[in-house]
Amino acid sequence: MEMEFSSQEELYQRVQPALKAKLAELHRLGYSYIQLIDIWKYLIDNKWKKSKDLTLSDIVDDILHVDNRKLDEYLKGTFVRKRRSQDVIETI
Repeated sequence: MEMEFSSQEELYQRVQPALKAKLAELHRLGYSYIQLIDIWKYLIDNKWKKSKDLTLSDIVDDILHVDNRKLDEYLKGTFVRKRRSQDVIETI
C-alpha cells in the first residue's frame, strides 16, 4: 500500500508516534533538552535532504535509529551558530 502526503506537516503528524518514542529514549539517556522538532529538523537537514521516494517505513526507521551523538552535536552546533550571529548583531 502506497501512502502519499499532501504536505510536510501532514507527514510530520503521521510519524508523531515514532518521534515520541525516540524522544522518550533520548530523555532516558540524558538528552532532556531535545524536542520532537529537533529530531525532525536534523533528519531533514542531514538524512533526507538528497533522498527521493522515501517510504513511510524508511522515514520511521530513520527516526527510530537516528544516531543520538550526531543529533546532539548537530543541535549544539546549531545553537552555537545562532548564538554567535546574535552576538554579532548585538555588538553592531
